[in-house]
Amino acid sequence: MRNLIVRLVLSALFLYPLSLALVDGYGFIDHAQPAQAIVVLGSRVYPGGLAGPSLVRRAAHAAALYAQGLAPLVVCTGGQGDASVPSEAAVACGLIAAAGVPPEALLLEDQSHSTEENALYTAALLRPRAAVTVIVVSDSYHLYRASVLFGRAGLQPFTSPAPERLFWVERYYRDTRELAALAWYWGKTALSLPQTDFP
Repeated sequence: MRNLIVRLVLSALFLYPLSLALVDGYGFIDHAQPAQAIVVLGSRVYPGGLAGPSLVRRAAHAAALYAQGLAPLVVCTGGQGDASVPSEAAVACGLIAAAGVPPEALLLEDQSHSTEENALYTAALLRPRAAVTVIVVSDSYHLYRASVLFGRAGLQPFTSPAPERLFWVERYYRDTRELAALAWYWGKTALSLPQTDFP
């Protein structure tokens, strides 16, 4: 029994940095290519409807991808974190419209409260348009999990990181959180639990 515990601990110590490197490294590669839609994943909105820095970066990057002609539609995702502020999707769409993307090219998905829901609700929104290929825009550390979830929702995701500068401690924390979210997702899927709100 003791040998088994030692082996499990050693395996965990080996797999953790390997998994961390996979999540971290994946997000730095820009996979953007022509697609049917660009999907902007939501991020924090402050009181007064002020977009947080992450949402500002993501919206600006999505607008730049649209300007390059990579997709004819931009889907803004994310519900309300608080009833007193607008949805993440609405704020993102406002930023993207201000950057020159025409209103008719913008779609709103403002019901989701997790990355899993971002994927499921976006797939449902795009299904009537027969759109399958999407460029998913988020921060780099978030993109591996996003690619898994959007793929499982029936879409073909090409990930594209919004420019960012994170201190290594924050990156380590966020990458570790992504591993926890992936473990939670696969675990609850294996147990056939319903979709959850792990953000």
